[in-house]
Amino acid sequence: MKSQLHNGTLTISLEGRIDSHRAPSVEIDINNIIKNTDFEHLVLDAEDMTYISSAGLRIVLKLLKSHNDLQLNDVSSEVYEILEMTGFTEIMQVNKALKRIDVTGKKIIGKGANGVIYRIDNDTIVKVYNEADTLDHIKAEHDMSRTAFILGIPTAIPFGIVKVGERYGSIFELINAKTFAELLQEDPSQTEFVARQTVELAKTLHETDAPLGIPRHSDVARQWLAEAKGSFDAEHFAKLTALIEAIPETDTMLHGDLHIKNIMQYEDGALLIDMDTLSAGHPIYELACIYNAYEGFGICDPNVFKNFLSVDESVVKPLLHRILELYLDTDDENRINEVKEKASVIGLLRVLRRIIRIGEQDTPEGKRLIEECRDRIVLAVDHLDTLTF
Repeated sequence: MKSQLHNGTLTISLEGRIDSHRAPSVEIDINNIIKNTDFEHLVLDAEDMTYISSAGLRIVLKLLKSHNDLQLNDVSSEVYEILEMTGFTEIMQVNKALKRIDVTGKKIIGKGANGVIYRIDNDTIVKVYNEADTLDHIKAEHDMSRTAFILGIPTAIPFGIVKVGERYGSIFELINAKTFAELLQEDPSQTEFVARQTVELAKTLHETDAPLGIPRHSDVARQWLAEAKGSFDAEHFAKLTALIEAIPETDTMLHGDLHIKNIMQYEDGALLIDMDTLSAGHPIYELACIYNAYEGFGICDPNVFKNFLSVDESVVKPLLHRILELYLDTDDENRINEVKEKASVIGLLRVLRRIIRIGEQDTPEGKRLIEECRDRIVLAVDHLDTLTF
């Protein structure tokens, strides 16, 4: 019998038919594994189990009495019907087997830190998560999407979780929808439409009060600050800390990763996708994320716009300027540059922290990038008295 221990969870795999003939030996095997393993949580993997009799159910019941958080995962429809009929679905967590899909040869329409988005067909896309152990994270993201939808924020609603190889994915139904990146690839003159739709989405978000339980973006910013501390002298670190701490704690809803691969043209409007970064806080944090997507990350790699957003720098830089112009409702270049500089302080702090986190701070290129990010931040904090607008 196969078993695996990961992060304190012991998973035991059940196979074939567990009937009155096999149940005694199965129970012995399970008990031997449990006796010889130090674990906190117990999971039974039923992906390869085709049938369970009353004798097998008694084994599960005994395990449930000694391990009250026992889960039974990847249960086939036939076995689930037995468990439902006998009441087991009422007394323990039973998770049905997920549909499996293959993304081989499918077009990638988005890519981020947490996963890759594929187009399956004209009607369907799937976000495949990078890490195999992400089911709880996916369910949390689904909850975020539903929360945003209920609050009136245009967002694609996931309607299922699937398995893609050994990883998990979220399925979205978007009939003939295109990402804004695809739109600009086909027709760069659509910059004005993309900018206006982006700002409309941002305004809709920022006019919405975040409900309880939404993460605070300020907590993330403080984490970036703490990890980047060693890159600054004491005086400038104190100034930077004071500026960030002075940003008001508002209940404004933020997307947290608002760029052209996370917005889709749908009918005559736009929809947000990739809602795992949904948070609450001052809008300067949103503008910092937009700044990074269209300028900040280019400091590390001039090709990032083509590789990540699938469009040239010549497209995204004017897009950033137009978004700021529309969002601030001004054509005053001094005002636009002032807010952009404030956003860059937070955005470049994230870039700097990223260089450190991936372990490149001791390489010649990493040192150069850290110095450039630090120098730009220092130049800004030397004359800014606030990061808000």
